[in-house]
Amino acid sequence: MSKIIFITGASKGFGKLWAEAFLKRGDKVAATARNLTALNELAATYGDNVLPLQLDVNNRTEVFAAVNKIEKHFGRIDVLINNAGNGVFGTTEETTEAQARYQMETNFFGSLWVVQAVLPIFRKQKSGHIIQTSSYLGITTLPLLGVYNASKFAVEGLIESIAKETAHLGIKTTLIEPNGYATDWAGASATRTASDIEDYAPVRAAFAKGSENPTFWGKPEATVAPVLQVADNNNPPQRLLLGTVAYNTVQQVYTQRLKEVEAWKEVSIAAQGH
Repeated sequence: MSKIIFITGASKGFGKLWAEAFLKRGDKVAATARNLTALNELAATYGDNVLPLQLDVNNRTEVFAAVNKIEKHFGRIDVLINNAGNGVFGTTEETTEAQARYQMETNFFGSLWVVQAVLPIFRKQKSGHIIQTSSYLGITTLPLLGVYNASKFAVEGLIESIAKETAHLGIKTTLIEPNGYATDWAGASATRTASDIEDYAPVRAAFAKGSENPTFWGKPEATVAPVLQVADNNNPPQRLLLGTVAYNTVQQVYTQRLKEVEAWKEVSIAAQGH
């Protein structure tokens, strides 16, 4: 039986790749993008199996209207892939208020509005799977991505909380946590802060050197099979790291955090007061 998939940010990158993969195997997809013409290729290729919708996830009213259209058109939604997002590159100090607010509006509030719009349908169905595109930078951090890191930490807390609120209703959640991939995310789609504070020059140089390593960037096509596997699994993981960099980094981070927790165990317990 084919699934009804709702994917935000489907005009390029992961969203487009994943939308095409679901459509190729016979699923039906509601695909959204800020610019509707960016979905013309999908519509021309897959016809009635795709419902293209223009959507700015920052607009809560627009989000609820789009979800209403999807339910009326397909009758249900089986899987939400909450994928729309962007990145702000630069030091935290150099980030403007407008850049910081835009980052949180899209990555956090945009994700929140979409989930809030879909949950009533999932509750009615007593089924549904929220697959949220996060990042391994929702678990650990890189310099020059401070506000982006913060937005993904917020998304992680949001989805983990929803998992605990809705598990008894048959609703599943998965946080997809990729490392860097060779998509447009770090290219033309990115926003960059000013870089005129000289004290940060060494940090910028180190970041640039690391980014030049070709093994740092994963191949976007390699994410397709894992995402399909997660969408089809009756017991999906709450978190799925994508990429060698993500796995190695997070494994080291958790190991170090546990060591520190244990090293300060007595102080922590004493703080209980009884």
